[in-house]
Amino acid sequence: MMRSVLLITGVPGAAECAQAMEKQLGLHVDTVPDRRAGLAALRREEYAVVILDENLALADAVATDVLWRQASLAVPIEINFAICGCARITREVRAALARRDQEQMLAIRAAATLVESELNSAVTGLVLQSELAMRETGITPAIAARLQTIREIADSLRDRLRQPATTQEAAKAALVR
Repeated sequence: MMRSVLLITGVPGAAECAQAMEKQLGLHVDTVPDRRAGLAALRREEYAVVILDENLALADAVATDVLWRQASLAVPIEINFAICGCARITREVRAALARRDQEQMLAIRAAATLVESELNSAVTGLVLQSELAMRETGITPAIAARLQTIREIADSLRDRLRQPATTQEAAKAALVR
C-alpha cells in the first residue's frame, strides 16, 4: 500500500509542516487548501492517512462526511491546525500508522489461523475418508493403492500444518508485501 499523507488545510505554514512531516516520517505528503481539492486528490490517489483541518470539517458536516467516505481505507485524522503544531500532527500520524500496522498484523494472524483451522479440518476428513474407503470389501488393489497414496499425501499435509512457525512466518511475509 502507498504510504502517503493527504493534508487538507488552508492555514499558512501548511507547506512547511508537510515538508517537516515528510522528513520526520519518510512519507510523501500532499497538501491541498480545501475539501474540494481534497476530494479531487482522493479520486486520483489512495492515501494511508488523510488529515483534515477541524475548521474545514466544522464548516460543512455533510461535505466532510463525503470526504471521509471517499478517503476509503485511509486513517482519518481531524485536527485543529490553529492550535496544534506540526510536531503534534506528526506524532498523531506516526501513532495512527503504528496502530494501523498492529491492526493489520492482528487481522493477518486471525485470517491465517482461520485458514489453518479449515485446512486441518479438511485434511482430517480426507484421512478419515481414505481409511474408511480402504476398509471396504471388494476394492481392487489399484484403488487400494490410490487410496493409500491419498492417505500419505493427507498425512504429509497434516504434518506441515502442525508446524506453528508456518502460520507466523506467512503472516509476517504477507505484511511485508
